[in-house]
Amino acid sequence: MEAYAYRGYCLENVRAHFDVVLISGAEPTWEKEFLLDYAVADPTDQAALNAAGRDLAERYELAGVMTWTEWYLVPVARLARRLGLPTTAPEALQGCRNKHTSRTLFARHGVPSAVSVGVRTEREAADAAVLIGYPVVLKPAAHAASMGVIRVDAASELSAAYAFAAQTAGHGVESTQVLVEEYLDGEEVSVECVTFQGQTTVVAVTRKTVGMPPFFEELAHVVAADAPLLAAVAPVAVAALDAVGVTDGVSHVEIRIVDGRPRLIEVNARLAGDMIGHLVHLATGVDLARAAADIACGVLPDLTPTRSQAAAIRLIYPAYSGTLTGRRMDADLTDSTDWLERVTFTRAAGEKLVLPPHGDMFSARIGYLITTGPSAKVAQARSTEAYRHLSVQVTPS
Repeated sequence: MEAYAYRGYCLENVRAHFDVVLISGAEPTWEKEFLLDYAVADPTDQAALNAAGRDLAERYELAGVMTWTEWYLVPVARLARRLGLPTTAPEALQGCRNKHTSRTLFARHGVPSAVSVGVRTEREAADAAVLIGYPVVLKPAAHAASMGVIRVDAASELSAAYAFAAQTAGHGVESTQVLVEEYLDGEEVSVECVTFQGQTTVVAVTRKTVGMPPFFEELAHVVAADAPLLAAVAPVAVAALDAVGVTDGVSHVEIRIVDGRPRLIEVNARLAGDMIGHLVHLATGVDLARAAADIACGVLPDLTPTRSQAAAIRLIYPAYSGTLTGRRMDADLTDSTDWLERVTFTRAAGEKLVLPPHGDMFSARIGYLITTGPSAKVAQARSTEAYRHLSVQVTPS
């Protein structure tokens, strides 16, 4: 049910305004209540995806095709193009998926980014690290969710770090290359953008808490309607989307603020994960899932804010790897407050929890809690308060 926990709101919001037919790699479960129909086909198999799309198009008048899954962006764009429906060009989305291509385009268009070198061997990685200067970051050129990303502070750490990054990179579709990059030392934010027919609107800024060094696990996010950083980061996010060629869709553009100036990490040409779209909805009233569906159908989305508050998410991780033996939220808190918007557990007692380097977000997270408030500071303080009322028991491995 992890997919429902993090993406259920997207399908629910889209279904409130459109009839939905789904192409899924497996028989739908929780999705069925939101569907008019579905087909089972591997979305990463272009021929199978095209066949399923053609079959659904023969039975229904399809107005648009969309996905919020990172690994499906390119094949779904190819399907949309084949069906004659609106889409960002598949070639542009390939450039977003391949971070080496993105960095090249950022440099060509003058978008401030990080120094980056693509490598194929540990020796090349070591040479690139010396050229760039430690600390550096090693990451797969084509992956997502910070998997395989690691900071390296000294040459003595490089061999193990390269093996860690290369293992994940080997599963890439668009590229199996490893990137060695300049470490951008500063606050991390993401810019939630909506692009329609080449014109981009910046909707919100998400301030992010990243931890578990030398890895980059995302631990918390907060979205406020009155984000003071918006004016500084919006032009850079828009320039990045223009550089890679995104013309239509909702995007999640990651940036670090270094010495007061925005520097690009990457462009994710899809709805953000970690419930960020839901935080945006709570804070501003703008529904990014519906906007993505509108754009897929060639309709100008309504991005008028109807709320002005803040919302925060705290992602729940164990202190160490092991077996989850218990987890609960204090019922007194949930019954006595209206600012604890939800508590969601994605792991049950008896399940194994594995932290990096041997695991990732999918194997480590126990769930999340979401809080609201009149400002980012209040929403975050309430998140901390709610976390204190959370009880988690883990038996170490």
